[in-house]
Amino acid sequence: MADIKVFSLSGNSGLVEEICDYLGTTPGKISVKHFADGETLVELGESVRGKQVYIVQSTYQPVNERLMELLIAIDTVKRSSAKDIICIVPYFGYARQDRKAQPRQPITARLVADLLSIAGANRVVTIDLHAPQIQGFFSFPVDEMKSVPMMGQYFKNKGLDLENTVVVSPDHGGANRARQLAEILGTPIAIVDKRRPRPNEVEAQSVIGEVEGKDCIVIDDICDTGGSLCAACQILKDHGAKDVYVALAHGVFSKDAIERIENSVIKELVVSNTIPLSEEKKAKTTKITVLSVGKMLAKLISAVSTDSPISEVYDLYTSKSEQTKII
Repeated sequence: MADIKVFSLSGNSGLVEEICDYLGTTPGKISVKHFADGETLVELGESVRGKQVYIVQSTYQPVNERLMELLIAIDTVKRSSAKDIICIVPYFGYARQDRKAQPRQPITARLVADLLSIAGANRVVTIDLHAPQIQGFFSFPVDEMKSVPMMGQYFKNKGLDLENTVVVSPDHGGANRARQLAEILGTPIAIVDKRRPRPNEVEAQSVIGEVEGKDCIVIDDICDTGGSLCAACQILKDHGAKDVYVALAHGVFSKDAIERIENSVIKELVVSNTIPLSEEKKAKTTKITVLSVGKMLAKLISAVSTDSPISEVYDLYTSKSEQTKII
């Protein structure tokens, strides 16, 4: 660990402390300042010359501010003669802008990839990209970690009757993610067939697969306003589902998402801490369980620093002695 430094910017300070606890080190000394005119200054409080540096920053709201912090921090570390610069971006903002959905639109995910490269990053680590092909936007290694094994471990230990449980994708695009969780739990899958005439509105309600009388685990990568997710869960209830659970990688929870979830048919929503759930939001809900990705990322740092296979990180979720931390 003498040759490794882990720094936190404004996005994930609690997560970085947990990572460093597992690694047996302390977070690196770094200062992030925002001036009155909106400019950002990042200064290191210790030497990183010849070190392998990890910068942890999820680019959630305010997205542009956190992205600029990350870019400036990379430049700071590069100009301080670090050997390697690895960006751990648990939630990769702008990932939903991965293609031109309409004429005369940008592909902003590619732009962000270029910015990280030009700033000086050597590798990016992220969790559950909205579109896996975003890895191809980078000219250097990208490690996309998956939260599905962690979610599978949680629901296995929850004591559900897996013989009467179905894993559900809220749309056709997430079927592969649902299949991965279903293989871990040994359950069938179903797909909610819906169309969105306008954002957060759903029509054409039907379900492909059998959900009547069964517990359903809806798995998705992102919950933003919660409108589409809650509508999909209601469709399952309308088709006779028993209890509806949700597993999410990233809880953006914009606008009144927490209130919408609390008033929905969802029995429990399980989400990772790639985006911290604020105390204000925690106080508004009794349905959300937060699982920490801290140990996963600590194991990944150990693997990268020792040139070990990244796939071994997932052994955490197959060992009965390992339990994911619930925040």
